[in-house]
Amino acid sequence: MKAGRNTSVTEFILLGFPSSREIQIIYFTVFLVIYIMTIFINSLIMIIVVVDPKLHNPMYFFLSNFAFLEICYSTTTVPRMLSGFLKEKSTISYRSCLVQLSFFFTFGPTEFFMLAVMAYDRYVAICYPLRYTTIMNSKLCKQLALGSWASGFLSGWTLTVPITQLSFCRLNTINHFFCDFLPILKLSCSDTMASEATFFSLAWIVMVASLFLNAVSYFNIILTILRIPSTTGRRKAFSTCASHLTVVLIFYGTTFFMYLRPAKYSFDADKVVSLFYSILTPILNPLIYSLRNRDVIRALNKAWSKIS
Repeated sequence: MKAGRNTSVTEFILLGFPSSREIQIIYFTVFLVIYIMTIFINSLIMIIVVVDPKLHNPMYFFLSNFAFLEICYSTTTVPRMLSGFLKEKSTISYRSCLVQLSFFFTFGPTEFFMLAVMAYDRYVAICYPLRYTTIMNSKLCKQLALGSWASGFLSGWTLTVPITQLSFCRLNTINHFFCDFLPILKLSCSDTMASEATFFSLAWIVMVASLFLNAVSYFNIILTILRIPSTTGRRKAFSTCASHLTVVLIFYGTTFFMYLRPAKYSFDADKVVSLFYSILTPILNPLIYSLRNRDVIRALNKAWSKIS
């Protein structure tokens, strides 16, 4: 993990959200509560899917994978951000910065691919309901889930390579709360054109390819729903994929805004956007799925009845 021959920077300073000590404590408390709730809610979904036999089907298998992914995604950035609120100066070593960056770009693409897989699952369920259990068998589900994780890890380490080609000589203050590509890019004392072009090319391939797969699935889903004669039938069919579509729009909207545009932007404004997709969406996504899913609510009520 060597950045370049002329690199002299051994650690970076994460600027985070500069403010008074009192405000920092408030930030710490708020984000700690959000992080704990993220871990709790996503863990609860995973447990419910495992223990409730009625949820042993492809849809909830992918949902449990997605819940675990949200825990990993949030854990990549939040703990270090929280520790930064309690310190006068939040620092991270060069190697640790690369590791954080690689894991962030691992779990992000994995989420893209997992959303594409979940869209395909809804496509088969709505367009081929009589063949659903045959097509989405246990073997295929495991292969799709494993493929999503493998593709994410491959994308993550590949997207990290452009940073390792840069040199850092003097500047080491990252105007962000975690090691992200674009804020780090600004600190380099070497020519960043090639690294920037490589990163954005790879990012385009990952995001657009997964978006295309989602779009194809939902195009066929919408065509099938429009062919349903009854209004009740159309509403019921759409409700099975409405939660997933909501999550897709939120996640793709924020990440496309961040990474699929030129590197000339306001760092302070983008930190707020980063908060949304890296910290808030991991807790919003399970709530969206749970509150709109009768099976999950029923399983939660059943579990709560047993406990109480």
